[in-house]
Amino acid sequence: MASSDVIDDDEVHHHNHHHHHQLSPLLKTHGNNGNRNSNVSSAVNPSTTSVHELLECPVCTKSMYLPIHQCHNAHTLCSTCKTRVHNRCPTCRQELGDIRCLALEKVAESLQLPCKFTSLGCPEIFPYYSKLKHEAICNFRPYNCPYAGSECAVVGDIPLLVAHLKDDHKVDMHTGCTFNHRYVKSNPQEVENATWLLTYFCLHFEAFQLGMAPVYMAFLRFMGDEIEARNYSYSLEVGGNGRKLIWEGTPRSIRDSHRKVTDSHDGLIIQRNMALFFSGGDRKELKLRVTGQIWKEQKNPEGGACIPNLCS
Repeated sequence: MASSDVIDDDEVHHHNHHHHHQLSPLLKTHGNNGNRNSNVSSAVNPSTTSVHELLECPVCTKSMYLPIHQCHNAHTLCSTCKTRVHNRCPTCRQELGDIRCLALEKVAESLQLPCKFTSLGCPEIFPYYSKLKHEAICNFRPYNCPYAGSECAVVGDIPLLVAHLKDDHKVDMHTGCTFNHRYVKSNPQEVENATWLLTYFCLHFEAFQLGMAPVYMAFLRFMGDEIEARNYSYSLEVGGNGRKLIWEGTPRSIRDSHRKVTDSHDGLIIQRNMALFFSGGDRKELKLRVTGQIWKEQKNPEGGACIPNLCS
């Protein structure tokens, strides 16, 4: 077992000072609740709040899901943390067996909870064990920062991320439906990614290894969900020195990570040797132009076919 996966005694005690609950208070709390209404108010009344505290793992402080484990003294913890505490209860230090806390699992089954993104507009209410699955794909969940070349931890809605890209990452922002950018690199051996912002679209030019070959890839991502991104199309040209490659496709959503897009090869890929040839000169400096346009596909009211509509 790797040392980073082990919880030491001091860390466990730090998390556990308020988690010395027994099974009897749990049953008392469940009895006082009295009903299983699925309205939002039941999720925030005092008795249900007490149940929420019981469903919090004393080690990681996250909500516990099946299977919920307990020691012989009825102290509970989640299945993930059970493998990290050397088979010893983090509360009483007794040896953990393989005991399930069936009573607490049943109580969890009775709960109806609002999505944790309620404050962002999600109106949905779910059974306890369905809530986590929904939240992973909730349309109201925040977006990750789409900037290339760093693991930026900023999350938020689209207006926040647009301001963040401009102010913190100093990304150039343009309006309209066409783009025309230069990618210049004095040392092509160095890997450097670029991001440009066109209203609510991110244009990326990224370098990575495709097998043994160093390549560049240009692609477009829409700052919104996939279902919205499918309403648009784009064309892309990468070239120089009188030569160019052309790509046409549908933007990806920024829900899709850079790695997911590059792994799927969903963009214009140009090998470094060809990119240097396009750059002309002595092939020691990379000088490319990335151009293209975006349009929205609209339904023809008469024939029902899609017709291009250039965004403005």
